[in-house]
Amino acid sequence: MKFIFDIDGTVCFDGRTIDESICLAFDEIIRANHEIVFASARPIRDLIPVLPERFRHGSLVGGNGTFVFEQGKIEVEYFKDELLKQLLACIEANQLTYLADSDWDYAYTGDTEHPIYRNINKTSAENREITELQKICKLVLFHPTEQVLQELSQLPVTIVEYKNENAIDISPLGVDKVSGLRKLKVDQFIAFGNDSNDQCLFENAIHSVCIGDNDVKRYATETISRAQIPATISRILESLEGQKYENTNEIKTW
Repeated sequence: MKFIFDIDGTVCFDGRTIDESICLAFDEIIRANHEIVFASARPIRDLIPVLPERFRHGSLVGGNGTFVFEQGKIEVEYFKDELLKQLLACIEANQLTYLADSDWDYAYTGDTEHPIYRNINKTSAENREITELQKICKLVLFHPTEQVLQELSQLPVTIVEYKNENAIDISPLGVDKVSGLRKLKVDQFIAFGNDSNDQCLFENAIHSVCIGDNDVKRYATETISRAQIPATISRILESLEGQKYENTNEIKTW
């Protein structure tokens, strides 16, 4: 079975580290011969540094599905040129601040105290002018107005709204964490998440766990606190083991 974990607000709560108790639960998953895939809004550039060394070599989904990392190689899905022109025109016309991600470098004009900026891996990537980026795969727009949201809704894009951060995340149409998992040939999975960009995971998982009392919890199988994560992982592993004994040919769903 594949276990899918979002990062920020799900297993990482300071933007930099994952508590050792959760890492030990990850070890338990691996010892039970299951696999872990981390699926984050962070691009691969910013996702890898937050993972302990022993978890950096597996499969990853970054940028809400725009990045897929497997066997040391990164696959990126970019905006088509004409669509990008329309997005940049919207940014300019509405004087929006933003984060634009390319395959590795980025362009950022927002508040440097914002958590998104603090989480950027600035040691290996450069903050460039947006016109200097060869290709762009994902945009975060800060403080979008209703007019901006209406304008963007007419374009072929996937939009995720982060109400607590007053920002929206824009990817090419049809690109999300689940589309990234499909590129990795992940079909059945158990998902842990906490935010609106995890809704697609919850809707497609055989069992889903929401961390914290968030709006997206209505799409999850269960809701827990961060302190309950290790015990919940152990409980799910025990359930999977029991189902193997019940039917050795197929793992049952919840």
